[in-house]
Amino acid sequence: MDLSNLKPAEGSKHSDNFRRGRGHGSGNGKTAGKGHKGQKARSGGTRPGFEGGQMPLYRRIPKRGFTNRNSKTIVGINLNALERFDNDAVVSVATLIETGIVTNPKDGVKILGNGDFTKKLTVQANAFSASAKEKIEALGGKAEVI
Repeated sequence: MDLSNLKPAEGSKHSDNFRRGRGHGSGNGKTAGKGHKGQKARSGGTRPGFEGGQMPLYRRIPKRGFTNRNSKTIVGINLNALERFDNDAVVSVATLIETGIVTNPKDGVKILGNGDFTKKLTVQANAFSASAKEKIEALGGKAEVI
């Protein structure tokens, strides 16, 4: 057996041209699969989130503040996390992901100046704090904004 021989089980598929409500002989006449009376048998139905008159969930839950659509989620990394790289290495966002320092750099990576730093590196990131840039360049490295 291979992929070219596959087909659905016998009786599991119905044709797409199945017409409801066309009499008893059609196999789905009279109520056309809607049961007897009731709200779901009628046209119109309910709006999304309607709970039959009970206070709906979206109104029961308290609302707090708002979410700014234009905000960016920037991942901050301290300089001491870059100590694992060798001297004269080029550290980019891709290498940070490979080494596991960053897992999900949503809108960018910012290098922060916390911790001791002793390596000469070329660091490529979306942003640098003033102290981080100063520490990198003091050791002869480069801080490149991408």
